[in-house]
This record gives sequence, C-alpha cells and structure tokens, in this order.
Amino acid sequence: MKITDPGGFRSLPCGFEHNFRTEWNLQDELAQANDFAPFVCAGPNGSGKSNLLEALAAIFFQLELLRVRRSFLPEVLQDENLHTSPTGFELEYLIKVPVMYTAVGSSQWFKVVVSKRPDAKEVKWWVFDSKDQPYDALNTIVIDHLIPQVLGYSSGENEILSLPFFKMRFVQFDEYWNALVKQSRYSGQPETRLVYLDSGFSQAILLCNLLFQDEATLLPFREDMGIGELKEFRIILRRSIPVTRHQVDAFTSGDYILPTEAEDGRFVDTGAIYLEPDTGDYRLKLLQGLEGDERTSIIEKLKRCATLHFHNEASDTLTLDYLVNEQTKQAFRANFDDKPIGLFQALQVLLTLNLYSVSEVQKSGLYTSTSHYVSETVPTLASDQRATRIKNFYFTKQGVEKPMLLKELSDGEHQLLHSLGLCLLFRETNSLFLLDEPETHFNPDWRANFISRLRQCLPGSGEFAQEMLITTHTPFLISDSKPEKVLVFAKDKASGEVNISHPPYNTLGASINKITMNTFSKRETIGGHAHSLLEAMRERYEQGVDDKNALITEIDQQLGDSVEKVLLIKAILEGDQLGNGEAQD
Repeated sequence: MKITDPGGFRSLPCGFEHNFRTEWNLQDELAQANDFAPFVCAGPNGSGKSNLLEALAAIFFQLELLRVRRSFLPEVLQDENLHTSPTGFELEYLIKVPVMYTAVGSSQWFKVVVSKRPDAKEVKWWVFDSKDQPYDALNTIVIDHLIPQVLGYSSGENEILSLPFFKMRFVQFDEYWNALVKQSRYSGQPETRLVYLDSGFSQAILLCNLLFQDEATLLPFREDMGIGELKEFRIILRRSIPVTRHQVDAFTSGDYILPTEAEDGRFVDTGAIYLEPDTGDYRLKLLQGLEGDERTSIIEKLKRCATLHFHNEASDTLTLDYLVNEQTKQAFRANFDDKPIGLFQALQVLLTLNLYSVSEVQKSGLYTSTSHYVSETVPTLASDQRATRIKNFYFTKQGVEKPMLLKELSDGEHQLLHSLGLCLLFRETNSLFLLDEPETHFNPDWRANFISRLRQCLPGSGEFAQEMLITTHTPFLISDSKPEKVLVFAKDKASGEVNISHPPYNTLGASINKITMNTFSKRETIGGHAHSLLEAMRERYEQGVDDKNALITEIDQQLGDSVEKVLLIKAILEGDQLGNGEAQD
C-alpha cells in the first residue's frame, strides 16, 4: 500500500509505502500450506499503527462505492466532485478465485491492482488472470468477488477505525430505504462488504455462533470463558414507525400516492405509507421490504424458527420467542442455508433499521465527514423506539448456577467474544480483519493464548483466504509471531514521518523481557514507582550513607522478587567483597 495524497492520511505522510511481503516471502507462502498468522503491528502510542488499518479500510470503502454504484448509491456519494480521503493511493493484493471461475491448471488467485491519482477523479482498478492478462475490474463479471469482506473491530474510545465502516452502514440502510420508496424487492442481505462490529452486534455474534457451530468449533469459547449452551432469547421488531412530512413526500412522489378514504369511511392502503385512523398520523411499514414472500423473507424465516410469535396490534410490534433446543437449531440451519453468516447477515439488516431516525441532513453530513467522532452525532434511540431489539438472551456458563445474560460478562469476555466470534462467522469467506487493540482487557493468560485461539478459529480450508492486521502493545502476540509478521512502528517527532520495520531478532518464542526491551524500548521489568524506590536505594549505597547489611535487608523486605532487585543486591555484595580484599592487601 502507498499513500500519494499530498496531504497524507491521518499520521501517514504523502509517500508512505509498505510492502507487507517481499516477493520471496510471497512465493514461499503460496508454495506450501501455512498456518494462519496475522500481521502484528506494535509500537508506541501515536506511532501510526491504527492509521494503517484505517487507511486500508478507507481505500476499500472507495472500492465498495464503485462496486455498489451499479445498483444503488445515496445521492451525496454520487457527486463526482466529492473527494474521499485518501485522494491518492496505490494498493495491490491477491484474492482467492471462486471455485466457479477456477479452470484446471490455472492460478488459485486473482491479482488486484488499484490506484488513484490525487488530481484525477477516477480510480484505476485492474484484475489480472492466471496468464497475467489485465481486465478493467468495473467491467468484469467477477467484480463482486474482487473485494474481500473487510471486518473492523476497535476496543478503544477513539474509534478512528470506524468511520468508513459507519458510512457504509448508512449506505446499506439507504439502500433498503430506497427499495421501500420504490416498492421494489429487497434481497434481505446487506449489499456492502464492510462490517464494523461494535457493542450493538454483541448479541448477534454470540447468537449465531451458539446456534450453528459444532462443539469443536466452539472450543475457544468453552475453554477460556466457559460459555455453555444458549437457552433462550427474544427478538422484538417494530413493524411500523411514524414518519415526517418530508418522508411522506418522498414516498408519495411520482407514481406513489397517499392512502385515500373510501366511500364507506375506511382508508385504502396504497403502499408503504398508511394513515393511522385513531391519531391521524402517517406511518411507514418499515419491515415491508422484509415481509411477504413465504420462502425468502427474513421475517417469515424467523417466524418459522420461533417457539412462538405474537403481533401486538396496538403497538404494531412483532415479538418472537425462542426456547433453544436441538430442534430450534435445526430450524435455523434449514432456514438460513446451514451457515451462521446467513443468520448474521439477516440480523445485520434488521439491526441497521435502527438508523431510521437519522435525518437526511445528518446523513449528508456523515457521508462527507472526516471526524473521528462521527458516531456521536447519531441519535441514540430509547429501547422501545428501536426497530430491532434482542432481549432475554440467556446462556449457561461454567461455574455459574443459573443461566446468565450477555451484559453480565466482563469487558475482557466481551472482547474475546467479539474478536473470536467475528473470525468464526467469516471463516468461510475471503476476509480482511482489521483489529485495533482487541486484547486491551485480557488477562495475561488470554493474551498469551490469543494467537493460538485465532488459529483455532481460522484453520484455513484452502477454498478461502483470510488476512489480519492487529495493533497491540502486548509482547505475547509478538512472541507468537515470526519476525516477518511483526511490524514495528516508529514516528519521527520532528518530521512526523512514520517508519515500519521488522524486528532484527527472532521474535517467535522470544521472552517477554527481550521483546519489551527491544520492541517497546522498556528495559525495566518492574513498575515505575517500584523502579524509583530501587534507584533511591542504589543511590544511598553508592553514597555510603547506610550500613550495607541493613540496606540489603531493607531492599529485600520492601521489594518483591525481580531481576533488578537481584542485580542491586549482587552489586552491593560484590562491592563489599572487593573492599575487604583491598583492606587485606
């Protein structure tokens, strides 16, 4: 990847370039089966680690806009004069060829080359076949297979990674809204390939995995967190919502007309908008695009899997209750193609409907925003105002007597569910995972085992390929990675230039102390306060103001065991022996 935007991108200056693999590394990986191994991005705070992930997400966002433009794109994003950051870039990657396009003896990979000049509007997007023949990606039948699923997750408060994903979430909502306006068919699956997993998707991630995955696949959840069986859950859907006059105009323009009053006083329903006789307010059938067809509709599928369902006519809400047993799981498998991602994408569509309250003005501002905190401008709906809610989500947990709710888990458990659950859901897709400090709330044991858990979740079937970039301050992740998979970031304070290098030593199996000292420039193995106490005692020894035996006793009593403590006591003892030898001479 290379940034050619004259203004750079975030902390990455114009001219920033990184080759994730050398040609030799690439050929070596393609020639033999390799275990899954992420790129681990390490370095001080503010060194540009997260910006590398965001740059990749921002570039794939621009490619997604080009791809989905063929079917639907919000008006603001159709503006040819709209400049999307970065305005200039180069990107090259390989992606697995779908089985349907694989000929005998041909390469298993497509080579994709993308570039955009800062002074040009168009993006040059080429795909090369097994004979290295280039084709314009936008004019090929394989375009839908040229972008991986790009999956983002950030544990930090400053969610700089989320912006392109958040914009694409609104594109998905507007795509559905447009289908409602035109009374046209909606596929029931998100068109976009950029997915950002935040707290709103926690229940959906665990729900899909526990309903579909077998025991062997769920081992990472079982072993570390003791997650047991899913017992029950409830989905509540608002079938209709009140609409503003502006929204009514959009739905009643052209060939679409308002409900009219018949001769007998009843109102005739003419489309997605209807008149509420008791209040005189217009309402929108928000779920209309997902209802109707008995075989393919999301709502009908969820009904078929439910233990019972109930429609409250007064509030126009649909409640679906699920008591989970083997029959429930079989019903979900039968209705959602026997794949957890099928159910997840259905829930993704339903949860995105919670954006209905965002005005057109707010959305226009969001589509053109470069803010880190754009999500804060979106209104948060009260629970009973949401279009989709998942409630009463109970599951068993080892060591806990009664079934518990998801919200009762710790921050670290939520993080592990997010990161591992995301991998399990998308393991059978070509995917690029961008995980920004996913282990911040992990205990040391979970940090030490995190790479192993990722490998359990992404064993690699050969048909699909996954790539992952993880930003971290955890030496354990580096100790489980080869040097060529560790990217060490450094930022020049004067020029702002970001540099990426590989560690000059074998990181795989290296001790935490060595990694902390060499990669994070932290020589001490103890805390800062303890180190200051130890240095004060060293100074007292060097000044000769204390009895040495008494000082050693004080050091031993005040400080716990550490390399620094042992070295100081050793220095005092050796200094004392040296002094005695000089006196005898």
